[in-house]
Amino acid sequence: MATIHVDVVSAEGEIFSGEASMVFAPAQLGEIGIAPRHAPLLTTLRPGELRVQLPSGEEQHVYVSGGALEIQPHLVTVLADTAIRAKDLDEAAALQAKQRAEEALANKTGHMEIAEAQAELARIAVQIKMIEKLRSIK
Repeated sequence: MATIHVDVVSAEGEIFSGEASMVFAPAQLGEIGIAPRHAPLLTTLRPGELRVQLPSGEEQHVYVSGGALEIQPHLVTVLADTAIRAKDLDEAAALQAKQRAEEALANKTGHMEIAEAQAELARIAVQIKMIEKLRSIK
C-alpha cells in the first residue's frame, strides 16, 4: 500500500508525524482529500477537523484553528496556528468559551470587536462539533 508522510505542527509543538494512506484537511475553500503522489499544492486552512488515515485503517483526528498546508507527492506538512488532538479537546472548556464569545458578541459595538467575537464563536463551534462527532463514533 502506498503511503504519504504527514507532519502536523503548531506553535505548541509537533502533534503528529508518520505515514498515512490518506489525509483530509479543512482547506480554505472546502475539505481536501490528499492521497500518496498528490500534485504539489500550497493553501491556507480554515478552522476544522484534520483526519489522518493510517495504513492500519485507524484514524487520527486533530482540531486545527487555521494555518497553512503544503502538499508534495510524498509529504504533507500542516503548519497550524493551533492544533489539538481530538482526544485532548475539553468539552466543558469549549462550552464556557462559547458562552464567553456569545456574551462578547452581544456586548460589542465596534466592527473589529464583533468580527473577533464571531471568529472565536466559529472556532469554538468547530471544536464542539468534533467532540460530538467523536462521542458518536465511540
